[in-house]
Amino acid sequence: MRWTIKPKPESHKVKTLQEALHVDELTASLLIQRGIETFDEAKSFFRPDLSELHDPFLMKDMDKAVVRIEQALEAGENIMVYGDYDVDGTTSVALMSSYLQTRQENVVTYIPDRYDEGYGVSYKGIDFAHDNDFTLIVALDCGIKAIDKVVYAKEKGIDFIICDHHRPSDAIPNAVAVLDPKREDCEYPYKELCGCGVGFKLIQALSSKQGFTIEDLGEYLDLVATAIGADIVPITGENRILAYYGLQIINENPRPGIKAILNQVDKTVFTITDVVFIVAPRINAAGRMKHGTYAVQLLTEMDEKQAETYAAEIESFNLDRRETDKEITIQALNQIEERNEQERYTSVVFQEDWHKGVIGIVASRLIETYYRPTLVFTKSGEKLAASARSVVGFDVYNALEACSEHIEQFGGHKYAAGLTLHPENYDAFKQAFEDVVSNTIDPKLISPEIKIEANIALENITPKFYRILKQFAPFGPGNMMPVFMTEDVVDTGYGKCVGKEEDHLRITVKQPHVNPIVCIGFGLGKKIDVVSTKVPFSIVYSIDENHWNGVTSLQLKLRDIK
Repeated sequence: MRWTIKPKPESHKVKTLQEALHVDELTASLLIQRGIETFDEAKSFFRPDLSELHDPFLMKDMDKAVVRIEQALEAGENIMVYGDYDVDGTTSVALMSSYLQTRQENVVTYIPDRYDEGYGVSYKGIDFAHDNDFTLIVALDCGIKAIDKVVYAKEKGIDFIICDHHRPSDAIPNAVAVLDPKREDCEYPYKELCGCGVGFKLIQALSSKQGFTIEDLGEYLDLVATAIGADIVPITGENRILAYYGLQIINENPRPGIKAILNQVDKTVFTITDVVFIVAPRINAAGRMKHGTYAVQLLTEMDEKQAETYAAEIESFNLDRRETDKEITIQALNQIEERNEQERYTSVVFQEDWHKGVIGIVASRLIETYYRPTLVFTKSGEKLAASARSVVGFDVYNALEACSEHIEQFGGHKYAAGLTLHPENYDAFKQAFEDVVSNTIDPKLISPEIKIEANIALENITPKFYRILKQFAPFGPGNMMPVFMTEDVVDTGYGKCVGKEEDHLRITVKQPHVNPIVCIGFGLGKKIDVVSTKVPFSIVYSIDENHWNGVTSLQLKLRDIK
């Protein structure tokens, strides 16, 4: 594990911000590390405001999308809302369909079957639309590469509006409108929206034409915040504003479907981390283990009793998913060892009966053991399908592009992608991917890195400082929870391994003239030897709160010890 301390900001900038905000030096430094250097920038950061969202009509083709949807609503056309089967896709479909249904009844949702149709717009979906007299498809979180599918739909008299956030190829589908901030010819000021975020901008544009304001769309923000958290997009700019207000809705008045999921856990206040680890896996489990339609059904249900029933069903899918991904992860790790591939620059594994719905999770799990770009393949019809995951700093999408002669189809982001190829190309692809990665990756990227904001003493950790720190939330890419280092601490002698398998570490550390503070280190049980020698050691951690028996106290969440 590499420890990297971020460079200290320039002292004159820190001093200027300190004076402007009346805060301590550490708080001013943390803000400058996040690109916040003025009073106004700090105000926007700490007090996000919906009025600061951009005009949706700045997005290329937004005017065309609005005109076509208004035309369909006026004429009473049948509209199909089509989306991917993951959290971003299903929340997008729930958002768009529930908005359009406030305007007219003939709106239907469609989620492709992960196993039968695969990712993105499918011919089967278009045929379904044609057979049922749909003349407009609004596709969300997919479609940017559906060039042939859009042509096929047009031949059947069906128009397409695409709302996507994935990287386009050189050609853009010939749809009525293609909304994607990552289009090179799109001048929209914020490029990092998720699919549900792009969908939200479309309903913002549609509702503005009816005289509504952004405040009237609050009921949709729990869906947007869920997608932002699940899709691991940067929580900066517009995403920060949307996530901030979405979390307020999640905590105060969530839709029945999200409320039913949250009721399954013993918690009262929910953060973006809870959305990522509690809400997202359950919504995802529907598309992984059964069908994404179950997730849309849950997210659009307005009856609380019915939502509870749907949530219980989805929780059973989630328990199946956990068992399955655990089993496959063990098999994949065994495969790497049996083939003596521990020292490679990549992990590429394949077994034809692995469950397609969990291979992305398995890829992430493998990275916990072998920290390097990873692909997990399974059989999908006549082809092989894979999920790719990367390590921080390495663009797996570019690496796949360099191997494209062996691939049938691929798409995705810098850190996560999906692909299909013909079985006879698997070995050649596996070697090509290893060659590309080994020749282009900076070797230090295959050792996990902890980025540390500042080296501080334990005396800096006060309730007042923590109250300010909490206001840095919501945390995520682009605004990670601050991580600190403290040197020369000693354990008070009560350090022990805890947890079912004793793989977690609980210690109480102290420095001279400071009250001892409790630390919990998940997965750090093996470091017990470092703390029990009575020799001072260094810790890396984030600051957290512990609630126990009605008492709230500060604790440190350890990331590593040396």
